[in-house]
Amino acid sequence: MELLIKELKKVLIGGGAHVGVKDATAAIPFDLLGEKPHGLPYSIWQLVEHIRIAQWDMLEFSKDGNHKSPAWPDEYWPKENAPADKNSWDKTLKQIDDDLEAFIELVEQRDLYEPIPHGSGQSILREALQIADHTAYHTAEIVVIRRLLGIWK
Repeated sequence: MELLIKELKKVLIGGGAHVGVKDATAAIPFDLLGEKPHGLPYSIWQLVEHIRIAQWDMLEFSKDGNHKSPAWPDEYWPKENAPADKNSWDKTLKQIDDDLEAFIELVEQRDLYEPIPHGSGQSILREALQIADHTAYHTAEIVVIRRLLGIWK
């Protein structure tokens, strides 16, 4: 079990086969957060905010039987192409970090296989894999946008 938890933490944070959100969002010029190059449907801001909302939802679902998920898909995606200000951007990045840390605590403390009581068969393991998969998918899109904008390593 210890090895599984170690590997889950690694994939949740972003490592091994893919870059993590923290690295993918580092040092992006604020004025480029709302750009949608080459007709892409989402900006970096929209992708990062979507990651935040989805991860928060999965965390809260895992902890709280009274949690009500946002309406899909409208409440999972921001309508604005860019954050209102630098504070909004920083707040979103901080919440992603804080919520991930809180979810990792669940991974470390709860039975990974036990069904979540208020769910329909979900477990902490399933939610961990879903967070990791969802975040990796959209993080790759962020990297692609950064490449198209000429602001990737």
